[in-house]
Amino acid sequence: MAWAERNLLLNSLMLASLLILCADKAFSIRIPDRISSTPPRELSDHSLKTAVFALGSFWRSEAVFGCLNGVVRTTAGYAGGSKVNPEYRSLGDHAESVLVEYDPKEINFRQLLEIFWSSHDPRQVFGQGPDVGNQYRSIIFTNGTEEARLAAMSKEREQTKSRSSIVTTQIQQLGLFYPAEPEHQKFELKRHPFLLQLIGNLPEDELERSNLAAKLNGYAAELCPPRIQKQIDARINEIIRKGWPVLRDV
Repeated sequence: MAWAERNLLLNSLMLASLLILCADKAFSIRIPDRISSTPPRELSDHSLKTAVFALGSFWRSEAVFGCLNGVVRTTAGYAGGSKVNPEYRSLGDHAESVLVEYDPKEINFRQLLEIFWSSHDPRQVFGQGPDVGNQYRSIIFTNGTEEARLAAMSKEREQTKSRSSIVTTQIQQLGLFYPAEPEHQKFELKRHPFLLQLIGNLPEDELERSNLAAKLNGYAAELCPPRIQKQIDARINEIIRKGWPVLRDV
């Protein structure tokens, strides 16, 4: 179902519920302002691992990782530079990056590296696609020697795919990661008010930390693996048919 059709249907459902409420106060469809969004399985931050990657615009980068099983939260931000407290219009020598919080029992760093390589062009110099500039450079940030070893091995494998050009991806020990401003978090999801309504119009702080929002951010950008994209499609269509526009999990 196209986005325009979904938005039209949602608006029709909301209008119908209001008309019913006015006609008969004893019967109405409840549409809450927001709901609490938590991961399907409660995880403490101590049981999670983090990874940081730079692969072009962080709007798209955050969406790339958000839909993966085992990824709990994603955050767009800045890393790799020396400027203190960078901002979008003044980020200095930092790169637009994404911080991925993940459950190592479901997905590991090696698998995240595979997603990293397949989701951008590591041979492009000074940018990604139409985005040109040092802030869009390709970087794998590592925590410790084991991640550095895995990153270096994966880069060597990527280079062997073609010797006609050089893989420009840098491998750096992670220093500080600065979260980006709120308007840059879950950017693809925010472009679809229909989806925001489906999850109950979460306030900004909950939206940024929501596992469901991370998944829908990838879904909105059509960057989920095909199986997950279809699974979310089915859940949304089911909710639309039932006239209950609140999505709690996918």
